[in-house]
Order: sequence, then structure tokens, then C-alpha cells
Amino acid sequence: MAKTLLLMRHAKSSWKEDNTKDVDRPLTKRGKKDAPMMARLLKKENLHPDLILCSSAKRSRHTVRAMLEELELSDEIVIELDNLYLAEPQAYLEAIHEQSENAHCILVVGHNPGLEALAQVLSDSVISLPTATVAEIKLPIKKWSDLNEKTEGKLENVWKPKELKKK
Repeated sequence: MAKTLLLMRHAKSSWKEDNTKDVDRPLTKRGKKDAPMMARLLKKENLHPDLILCSSAKRSRHTVRAMLEELELSDEIVIELDNLYLAEPQAYLEAIHEQSENAHCILVVGHNPGLEALAQVLSDSVISLPTATVAEIKLPIKKWSDLNEKTEGKLENVWKPKELKKK
């Protein structure tokens, strides 16, 4: 049985306040609209995360929070990880690797360039992940502990908020 990995870059964040630390940047109005819109898309596509791994950055946490209600999910399935803040692909792989095999679909909410690089490592596809974009990768593994940089997944979809708004 294959596993599904959803990679999502956090929604649009604000650069308005110069004295705000990068890790503490909040979402913009657009970010607050895009996150629930992407949750509705996942629901429509019948993609139901069993687990959400999230960077501890404020913009990532708020992206997830804005999605939970639309997905009808509890925050109990969310794991915030400091090591996913501006992480490289290896940190994402290690975090995913540790998860229960009971989870069939994991949503990872984090940052570029690490997420784009992870998508390339796992699917051999070069993709762009603007804010709030979601990529769906099918992985030919039975357990998350089988996941590594040699796993050959298949990029199924990439959904970008700007493209969805045009439809």
C-alpha cells in the first residue's frame, strides 16, 4: 500500500514590521484566505491528512490553524517541530521517517527552499511552491520508516492558490 505525502508551503506572510523576527512573522490577509481555500481543495480531492507536521514558525502554525476547521480535524493530529523551521530535505525526511505507519496521509507545512528540494528528492520533479501551494506525492512504501532519499515517489498534483482563483 502506498503512502501519500502532501507538502505545503506556509501561506503568505507579512514583512510589514521590520523589527519582527523571521520566525514570528504573521500571515497577511491573503494568507488567511488562501489557507482555508487550500483545505477545501484537499477535502474536495479526498485527501485527508491523518497527521500534520508543522514548522514552529508562526506563519506555518497559523496556516495549519486556518486549515483545521475546514478539514474538520482536531489540533491533536498536529505536531509542531522546531527543526522544520527553514529545514533542509534531510530534516523533513527524518521527521516523516519517525511517524506511525497507521498514518496513510501526512501533510507537511514548512518552508522553501527545503520543501521544493524535498519534492525533487522524492519525485525527481522540479517544482515551484509559492506560498500556500500544495504538492501531492505518492510514495511506494508501506511504513514511513521505509522513507529515505532513494525512495522514488510520483508527483501526482501541484495546486497553487493563484491558479485556483482563476477557475
